[in-house]
Amino acid sequence: MSLNYTEEELNLLANTPHLIGAAMAFAGSSGLFGTGKEMLVNAQSVMAGIKDYPNNALIQAILPNAHGNASEAMDKMKKIRDWGVVRFKAKGVDSAQKFQAQTVEDCKEVTALLAAKATPQEAAEYKQWAMSIAEKVAMATTEGSFLGFGGEQFSANERQFMGEIENAMGTQSLLA
Repeated sequence: MSLNYTEEELNLLANTPHLIGAAMAFAGSSGLFGTGKEMLVNAQSVMAGIKDYPNNALIQAILPNAHGNASEAMDKMKKIRDWGVVRFKAKGVDSAQKFQAQTVEDCKEVTALLAAKATPQEAAEYKQWAMSIAEKVAMATTEGSFLGFGGEQFSANERQFMGEIENAMGTQSLLA
């Protein structure tokens, strides 16, 4: 199967799930260790797409081959990350609020791209994968706790950001 995407489109499709998770991590107030845990969950959840969607040609194309050359996989991820950093700098993203807003805009762009070029199954699975990343990151730590006591699993800020992502992607999460 041949994918009909430009390199720029593939970079956007590869970068957006990671951005969703990172933006969700910064939506909460889980402190240094909590945010670190959320970023680890983000990376694990992104890479889980390889295993969770083995028959989705799009997801398989945008993620590095976990069974191939590790150096090549790292190079691929670095190139995608660097592409995203340059793109966000060019768009003037210099705060958490701008980061979240641009992530929502990217989700809208991805949704339009999927509608135009992906099969319905590829699009549905990509969206399911992206939203699962947001959900796993949101649930990774307790927000607003002190030394692990108190707080809430899914904060109001995370809930609000999840709603923005859902609207942009045309989906619904399991969290409410």
